[in-house]
Amino acid sequence: MTNEIQTKVQEEINQARAVCDAQGANSGECAAAWDAVEELQAEASHQSQKPAKTGLEKYCDDNPEAAECRIYDD
Repeated sequence: MTNEIQTKVQEEINQARAVCDAQGANSGECAAAWDAVEELQAEASHQSQKPAKTGLEKYCDDNPEAAECRIYDD
């Protein structure tokens, strides 16, 4: 998990705790706040599962017109 998304997850957890303390643990607002935490955690997990780009893929992202990056249809 990247540091940025970890920070966002922690902020959402803190927000969820505050909402649940203020609204009650059985409130709809509390459930929605924890749903937001779960969604962020799922996204963080998804991002960490993406394979790292190769050097060629990074190069082609920056230079799509380069001969090495051309894609030909059969």
